[in-house]
Amino acid sequence: MLKRRSIKDSRGESALFRRRALVGFALILFGLVALVTRFVYLQVLHHDEFVVRSENNRVKPRAIPPARGLIYDRSGVLLADNVPAFRLEVIPEQVSDMPALLAEIGAVVPIGSDDVEAFKKQLKQSRRFESVPLKMRLTEDEIDRFAVNRWRFPGVDVVPYLTRRYPYGTHFAHVVGYVGRLDADDLERLDPVRYKGTSHVGRSGLERSYEDMLHGTPGYELVEVNADGRTQRVLETHPPVPGKNLYLSIDIRVQKAAEEAFDNRPGAAVAIDPRNGQVLAMVSVPSFDPNLFVNGISHTDYTMLTTAEDKPLYNRALRGVYPPGSTVKPLLALGGLEYGVRRPEDTVLSTGEFCIPGQSRCYRDDERGGNGTVNMVRAIQLSTNTYFYKLALDLGIDRLSTFMGKFSFGRPTGVDLIGEASGVLPSREWKAGRYKQPWFPGETVISGIGQGYWAVTPMQLSHAYATFAGHGTPYAPRLVMATQGGVDSRPAPLANPPTGPSLIQKPGDWAAVNQGMIAVMTGGTGKTVGVGFPYVIAGKSGTAERYSRTTNAYDERRNNAYLASRHRAWFVAYTPAEDPKIAVAAVLESGAWGAQDAGPIVRKILNAWVVQQGGTLPVGPPPSAAPASPAPDPSEVIEPSIEPPMESGGDDIPAIPSSSGANP
Repeated sequence: MLKRRSIKDSRGESALFRRRALVGFALILFGLVALVTRFVYLQVLHHDEFVVRSENNRVKPRAIPPARGLIYDRSGVLLADNVPAFRLEVIPEQVSDMPALLAEIGAVVPIGSDDVEAFKKQLKQSRRFESVPLKMRLTEDEIDRFAVNRWRFPGVDVVPYLTRRYPYGTHFAHVVGYVGRLDADDLERLDPVRYKGTSHVGRSGLERSYEDMLHGTPGYELVEVNADGRTQRVLETHPPVPGKNLYLSIDIRVQKAAEEAFDNRPGAAVAIDPRNGQVLAMVSVPSFDPNLFVNGISHTDYTMLTTAEDKPLYNRALRGVYPPGSTVKPLLALGGLEYGVRRPEDTVLSTGEFCIPGQSRCYRDDERGGNGTVNMVRAIQLSTNTYFYKLALDLGIDRLSTFMGKFSFGRPTGVDLIGEASGVLPSREWKAGRYKQPWFPGETVISGIGQGYWAVTPMQLSHAYATFAGHGTPYAPRLVMATQGGVDSRPAPLANPPTGPSLIQKPGDWAAVNQGMIAVMTGGTGKTVGVGFPYVIAGKSGTAERYSRTTNAYDERRNNAYLASRHRAWFVAYTPAEDPKIAVAAVLESGAWGAQDAGPIVRKILNAWVVQQGGTLPVGPPPSAAPASPAPDPSEVIEPSIEPPMESGGDDIPAIPSSSGANP
C-alpha cells in the first residue's frame, strides 16, 4: 500500500525560519551591544585606570635615593663622605619560599645573623613589590660568586648605592655621629614617601640633629620590565635632590690637638668663640669608630663598646655631669658685684676656716692657716675658699641660683645637638623637688665653691665662660655655621644672633673679675700654663674633691696617684684676655689638681688655635711638665657642716659625695 506523501508547509517553514533568524539576530545584537558596552566601560569610562594597570605590568617605578649631604670642617676638610658600594636586595613578591632562599643564598654569599635580623624587621614594614636590603657592602669576591649563581635566586640582585664613610673615625665620632640602617621603628615614624628607597638614617650627633637637611628628597625612574620582572630599559628619570652639605665651625687641627692632649685619659673639652657662639672644638675621650655602625655593627663589637669600663659611647662633653669645683668662683664674684653685695676692694680675712654664725662646725679653707686678708682679685687668684663661703652666704641660695642660671647652668645651653644634659644648679626648688627637704645654710656655703649638689657639663661650663668672655653677651653654642644646597652654590651662613642682652650691667664688674682671672695665670696656680704664649690668658683651675668626713684632708703623705683616683680636674681659660676670641673648658675624670692636670690640655688647645689663626706654634716649657711651684696643698679639701644626701641621679644628676671641698 502506498504511503501518502505529506504536503510541504512552506508557509510554516518560512515562519519558523523567520523566528529563528530573529532570535539569532537578537542574540547577535545583544552580544554586539554587550561588547560595545564593555568596550565603552574599559576604553571610555575606566580608560585611565586600565591604562595604568596595563602600564604597571610593563612599566615599574623605581625609587632613586638622594645622595646624603656631606659634612666639612670650617676649612673644607671632609668629615663625612659618601662612597660607592654594592648591596644584596630581595623583592619579596618574586620569592616563593623566603626561609629556603635565605638558607641557600648563605652558601653563596655569607649572610650573618645580624643581617638576617635587620632584613626581617624591614621586611615586615615594606611592600611586597619593593626591594629590601639583605646584605650591605658586598666585597668583590661576594659579587662575583653571586653573579655566577644569579639564576638560582629569582628576585635577588646586586644593587649599587652610596654608603657613609667617616675618614677621621674617632676624632669626630661624638660630634658628627653616625648613620645606621633603617629598622621597623624608623619606618613607622619617618615619612614613607621621603624615605622611599633609603636604607640609612642619622643615629647620633649632627647626623641625627640635622637629618632633615642631610637627607634630601628621593627621585624615581620608570623602567620597562619583562614577564620575569627584569629591567629592559629606562623610560623616564626624575633625579633626586641631594641633601645639603654642612660646614662646621670646628677646625680639625684644634679638634685633633684637643683629643691628643688627653692622652687616652677619660675626660672632655669644649672650645667656643665668645664673639658668635661657634664651637671650635668638642672632644669626649675615649671615643669610638663610627664606621662600625654604618652598615650594621656586629653583636661582638657592640658588646665590647657597651661593656667597656671607660664607656667610649658616652658623650662626656654633652652629657657628662661633674661638680665644677673652684671654676665657678669668678662667676660667683661677678654675681656679688652685680647684686651690690661686694665691691672689688672689699676684703675678707682668711684664717684657715670659716664658721657660720651660731654654728660650731666650721669649713676649712683651701690652705692651712688661710691666705690672710684678700680682696676680690686676690681671692680669685688664690682661690680663697673663705672669701667665697662668705660671699655665697651673703648672696643667699636664691640670688646665687638665679644669677648662675642666667649662664645656662641647670638647663641645656641650646647647642645644636640632640641629647644635651641639664646638669644640676643648686636651688631651694631643686632640692625640694628632688629630696622633699628644706634648704640649709651649710649647703649654700659649699655651693659657693662649686661643690655639693652642683653638676655641670663641659659644654655648659665652656658656654658660661664664653658668655663671660664676650662681656656677658649670650650666644647659643653652634656647631654648624653654614649649609650648601648644591655643588654650584656657595655655602650660606646660618644666623646665630644673641639670645638676649648682656648679662653684665657694669663694665667695671667684668674688668674686676677679668683681672682676677689674669692674676691666676700670672701669679696663681695657672702661671706655668701660660708660659711662652703670645697672648695674655685669663683662666681658673678647679678640682672637685671626693672626700668623706673621715678623710684626713691634710694628710700630706698622699701622692698624686691617690688624689687623681678621687678628683675631677678642671681648667677654664680664654684669650686674648682683653678681647677674647676663644674660651675653653676641659675636665679630666681622674686628675690630682686642676692646673697641673687639666691646664696642659687647655694650653695645647690654645696652641693649636694660634696655628689655626695663622700664627706659629707657641714655645715654652712642655705643657705636660709638672709645675715649677709646688702642687696645691691637700689642705684645699673642705669638710662641710651639712652633709648632702647620698643618691645616684643617672646621667643628669650625679652621685652626691658625702663631703665636698675645693681647691684652686
